[in-house]
Order: sequence, then structure tokens, then C-alpha cells
Amino acid sequence: MSDPFSILQPAGWAKPKGYANGIAASGRQVFVAGQIGWNAQCEFESDDFVAQIETALRNIVAVLAEAKAGPEHIVRMTWYILDKREYLARGREVGEAYRRVIGKNFPAMTLVVVAGLLEDRAKVEIEVTAVVS
Repeated sequence: MSDPFSILQPAGWAKPKGYANGIAASGRQVFVAGQIGWNAQCEFESDDFVAQIETALRNIVAVLAEAKAGPEHIVRMTWYILDKREYLARGREVGEAYRRVIGKNFPAMTLVVVAGLLEDRAKVEIEVTAVVS
């Protein structure tokens, strides 16, 4: 990440893979509500887990663009998923979809396995906080 962001990595801790333990940032904060894997017309085009992740990430990027921000401004992500086993089994595909949309920006992240999401067909919901200098 570049200024005005700094990654918080305590001395002696193992380096995390695909996320940061913490980030310090200053600037205008942008909060993106949880986005799911449906299109701009609120219609699901796929029930595939990874396809829904990629669509949710693209939805996040679209909302960020309204604030003149991009993936590089994301400092925090929270993922809500229904199926831990599918997430772990398809980790490589998840990572590929993430990099296609978000790039090599690895903010502070939390992943939570939940019993359900409001939309019955949704398999993932992702919310972010971004900081624009």
C-alpha cells in the first residue's frame, strides 16, 4: 500500500497471507454496505460460490467509484459466507477472483461463517471500508 496507509505488522509475528493484521490510514472514509453476488438489477446470474464472490467484489468497486475511490483505497473487509468447507476447498479460485477485481491490495480482513443471509440465493456478502487521501 502507498501513503497515507501503513501496514501494522507486530515484530515477530508471522506474515499473514492475503490480508493485513492491521492498517493505519488517514483521509476521507468511505463505507460500502454489504454487497452480494447479484447484478445491478438485483438479479442473480449464478449460484456458483466463486462467481458470486467475484460479482460482489465488482459491486464493491462500482460503489467505491461513486466516491472517486478504487480497490487500492480499501483498508478493511468483512466477508460473511455460508459454507466454510466450500471456501477452503475453492481457496485458489477465490484468490484468483479477488486478484482479478481487487488486485494485490490486502487490507485488514475478517471472515465470518453465518447460518444465513437475507437473500436466499446469496452465498456471500462482503462489506468494506476505504480511506481516500
